[in-house]
Amino acid sequence: MRPRAWAPSAQRVDLVLGSARIPMTSGTGGWWGTDLDLEDGTDYAFAVDAGDPRPDPRSRWQPQGVHGPSRAFDTAEFNWTDAGWPGVDVRGRVTYELHIGTFTSEGTLDAAVEHLDDLVSLGVDLVEVMPVAPFNGVRGWGYDGVAAYAVHDPYGGPAALQRFVDAAHFRGLGVCLDVVYNHLGPSGNYLAEFGPYFTDEHETPWGAAVNLAEPEVRRWVIDSALQWFRDFRMDALRLDAVHALIDDSPVHVLSELSDEVAALSQTLGRPLSLVAETDLNDVVSVTPTASGGWGMTAQWADDVHHAVHALVTGERHGYYVDFGTPEVLRKAMTGVFVHDGTFSTFRGRNWGRPVPSSTDGHRFVVAASTHDQVGNRALGDRPSARLAPGALAAEAALILLSPFTPMLFMGEEWGSRTPWQFFTDHPEPELAAAVREGRRREFGGHGWEALYGREIEVPDPQALSTFEASVVTRDELDLTEHARLQDWYRTLIALRRSVPDLATGDLRATDLVSGGASEEAQSAPWDGWMVVHRGNARVVINLSGEEVAVPVRTDRPLALVASWDTASVEHTTDGAARVLMAPQSVAVLALPG
Repeated sequence: MRPRAWAPSAQRVDLVLGSARIPMTSGTGGWWGTDLDLEDGTDYAFAVDAGDPRPDPRSRWQPQGVHGPSRAFDTAEFNWTDAGWPGVDVRGRVTYELHIGTFTSEGTLDAAVEHLDDLVSLGVDLVEVMPVAPFNGVRGWGYDGVAAYAVHDPYGGPAALQRFVDAAHFRGLGVCLDVVYNHLGPSGNYLAEFGPYFTDEHETPWGAAVNLAEPEVRRWVIDSALQWFRDFRMDALRLDAVHALIDDSPVHVLSELSDEVAALSQTLGRPLSLVAETDLNDVVSVTPTASGGWGMTAQWADDVHHAVHALVTGERHGYYVDFGTPEVLRKAMTGVFVHDGTFSTFRGRNWGRPVPSSTDGHRFVVAASTHDQVGNRALGDRPSARLAPGALAAEAALILLSPFTPMLFMGEEWGSRTPWQFFTDHPEPELAAAVREGRRREFGGHGWEALYGREIEVPDPQALSTFEASVVTRDELDLTEHARLQDWYRTLIALRRSVPDLATGDLRATDLVSGGASEEAQSAPWDGWMVVHRGNARVVINLSGEEVAVPVRTDRPLALVASWDTASVEHTTDGAARVLMAPQSVAVLALPG
C-alpha cells in the first residue's frame, strides 16, 4: 500500500516506520503522500507537524490497539469462495442481531462461525453484527469505536471478518454490519490532529458533531461504507443514530451515500442495503433520493417494539408512557409510527409524521428485543426474565408474523435468561470512573426499584463480572422450556416463508382487533385477547390467564396451521369462526393447502 494522509492545515507530515520519520509530500486538497510502497503487515503511523505518531485515520488494522501504529492490510489477498453469492436485500428478511464478544465464550469472529449453522436451522436470512470498529480496551458494545475502517483486533482483526462473511455466504446467510459515523469514542480519537473532522456548529449527545460541511470528511464517511461492501463483501450496513448526522449541505450525506451505494450495487451485480437507526419517526429516511429523501433501504421502527413490549409486560415507565394498549398496538401494526405528529409525553412535544399507507412495511425493521432495549435497562434483563413462556410466544408471533422486517436478538429465540448488560473496559482510571458514575446517575430516580419490586444496584460497567454475565449460555437449550420456545420460533419463521399472507409487507392488508364480546366491540374493556389480520391469515393471541373463545371474522374457512398450547377452530354458520384458546396461548390460522 502507498500511505496517504489528509491534513489540510499541516506544515509537515511524516510517515513513521519504527523509529524512522520519513517526510511526506504535500499534494492537492490537503493530501500528503509518498512514493514508498508498504508491504502487507508493515506497521506505520503518521506524525503531523512533528507531533506524536498517530494511527492512520483510514487504518484497516490496529493490532496494538487504538493508540498504537496501524498495520498495512491488503483486502485483496483473501481467497473468497462466494463467487456465486447472489446477495440478499434486507427487506422482509429475518435478521439476527449478535455481538461478537458475547455471542460465544471465546468472543471472536472465528468462534461465531461455529454457530452459523444454528441460525440456518432456525431460518435466519441475515446476520447483523454489532460494531467491530476498534475501541480502547478489550470488552465493549462497540459504539465507542475510533477507527471506522478497521476491525477490533480481539475479535480477530480484518482477516477474521472476511472469513466470517465468506462462511456466512457459504451457508446462504447475508451479513449486515453495524457502523457508527455519528461520533467517535473518547479514547484514541486523534482525527482532530489531522484536520477539521468535527465542528462546534452542532452538538450531539456525544459532543461536537462530525463536520459534514467539509467534503473530505464526507468522503471519509462514504469511503468507509463503500469499503465494507466492496472489500469485505457485506450485504448491508446498519447506520447508528443517523439523526445525529447533522448536515446542512444541499445534499444530505445519507442521500449521497445512498446514490454511491446504488452505483456500487450495479457494478457488483448484487443488492446492497442501508438500514438507518433514526429517532425522527419520519419516512424521509426511506424516501428515494430522487424525491428528496435519504434513500435508505430500511429503518428501525422502535415504536413497534414499544407497543408490543408495553402491552405484553405492562411496563409504562420512561418512553413506554404512551404505549401499552391494544389500540396503540393496532396503530403501530398498521401505521408503524405511534407518534406520527401526535404529542409524545416522553419528549414533551409533538413528534413524527404519518407513514403513507402505500409504503412497503418491509422497509421497517422491528424487534421484541435489541441490544438497546435490553442493555439499556438498569439490570440488562431480557423479557424472558419476567415473562411466562406463553407471553414470549405471543411477542414472537407479533414480530415474526408482522408486515415488517423482523429482527431477533441473540438468545431471544430460546428465551435466554442471560442478561445483556452495559459493559466497558476503559484502561484510563478517570474515564472508567466517569462511565461508572454516569451509568449510576442515568438510572437514578427512574423508578427501577418499583419495576423490579426491590432495591437494585446498577451493575458496574467496568467489572469483568458484568461482561461475563452477558455471554450467551447455550446450556439453557438442554431444558425443555427453552428448546420448546426455539421450536416455536422456527415454526413461525417457516410460516412466514410458506404462507404468502404472513410474508407480505402490505400495511393495508394488516389490521388488529381486540376486546370483549366481538371484533366490532373496539370500545369494550380489553379481555386480554387480540386478532391480527394479515390478508386471509389470522394470528390469534390470548394473553389472559383464562380460557377464551375468540371470535374471528373471516369470509373463508381457515385451518389451524400452528399453535402455542392448545387451540381449536369452530366455523359458525354466519361465515365467521371461533377459536378456543388456552390461557397465555397463540394460534395461527391460514387458508388450507
